[in-house]
Amino acid sequence: MAIIGYLRTSTLDQTAGLEAQRRDLEAAGCERLFCEQVSSVDLDARERLTEALDYLREGDTLIVTKLDRLARSVRHLLDLLDTISAKGASLRILDMGIDTSTATGKLLLTVLGGIAEFERQIMLERQREGIAKAKAQGKYKGRKPTAKAKAGEVKALHSEGLGATQIAQRLGIGRASVYRVLKKEKANA
Repeated sequence: MAIIGYLRTSTLDQTAGLEAQRRDLEAAGCERLFCEQVSSVDLDARERLTEALDYLREGDTLIVTKLDRLARSVRHLLDLLDTISAKGASLRILDMGIDTSTATGKLLLTVLGGIAEFERQIMLERQREGIAKAKAQGKYKGRKPTAKAKAGEVKALHSEGLGATQIAQRLGIGRASVYRVLKKEKANA
């Protein structure tokens, strides 16, 4: 029975958060760690999570420090729990003290996952309202389009034979952004 840790930050510059997760997972007895720095929005880009799930065997435990490091929505959480349970493994979330090897742990995780998703939706709604208000006042400029600014580098690396994941990691942009740049280039060709 192995104890496996999964740690994730959304961006490459969140090294302190990554180290804190690593410290907590090692203290929890994790024998193997799967680490990535990718946004949870792009669920397909989470290759190390897929590797961690593939690595799980019957009796193993997957540990994360916080629920938001693992799942983006209740549906995604339940899908992950199904995958973990089907392998005969369990999930532990350190900051919540939840362990899905028990029926109570499974129930609590499902309820808390629903609350977390609700909170996120409320936060996004407030954010949209704030942006609309700032736009109306002429104060909102939006974020800099980093991927567009790196379009030339994306094309150059792609022509060298690098894949989208490698390009995204090297340039510090999302994999979906790489695909958009390449799709736009293909459409213009």
